[in-house]
Amino acid sequence: MNKSYNYQLPSLPERPVKPRNAGMTMVMDKGLGLRQVEDFLESSEQYVDIVKLGFGTSIVTPKLKEKLALYKAANIPVYFGGTLFEAFLVRNKLDEYKRVLDEFGITHVEISDGSIEITEEEKCSYISEFAKDYTVLSEVGSKDTEKIIPPYKWIAMMKAELEAGAWKVIAEARESGTVGIFRKSGEVRSGLVEEILTQIPQEKILWEAPKKVQQVWFIELYGANVSLGNIAPNEVIPLETLRIGLRGDTFSFFLDK
Repeated sequence: MNKSYNYQLPSLPERPVKPRNAGMTMVMDKGLGLRQVEDFLESSEQYVDIVKLGFGTSIVTPKLKEKLALYKAANIPVYFGGTLFEAFLVRNKLDEYKRVLDEFGITHVEISDGSIEITEEEKCSYISEFAKDYTVLSEVGSKDTEKIIPPYKWIAMMKAELEAGAWKVIAEARESGTVGIFRKSGEVRSGLVEEILTQIPQEKILWEAPKKVQQVWFIELYGANVSLGNIAPNEVIPLETLRIGLRGDTFSFFLDK
């Protein structure tokens, strides 16, 4: 039983304590103010494993250092969205990007190619380069709704990027949950997910799943301790109740038969 709960209830699935390697929740912060971060951490800190400052929001978010200090005090790593890496890369400014990361004390980095075209070899070389000094999360998949990547390519890219030094691979879905591992309708490309898991260990994948129906799908198939990302701050506690069967959508998943 989780000792942090307010009271105990039998037959809840076990959730590992932080720092977790499985059952992680990645939250997307798209510009929370300092007081919003304080309130968010007060209610949800124990359920949050890592925070992404989405896309390029870290450039325009006021009081960025103060915000990062709040997350650091809560022992929650923060990284900037992969779109920002791509924005520096396309301008041939990766050295400047590293200076920004170091100036703001960022230890985790997302390497992606969702908005630009680079070869897989180039991407893996950037992963290897950054992995020398940072913990790398590598995002796989395109932000283009018209670009459908076949399963064998997803698997090959994930394998190559893990071998290049990525700590986790992120399965792309965007904040909308309508690309990558999902169809335009938001429906899971279930065959793709199942095929990926024949080759890539579950604990190495962070599935972007911003919508409740998508979270339920992953929890039903892969249990309470599947790692999910692009979760809105106000959806962290609702997700935690989904994970342990205390919401109607997953109520029967973990009951003793």
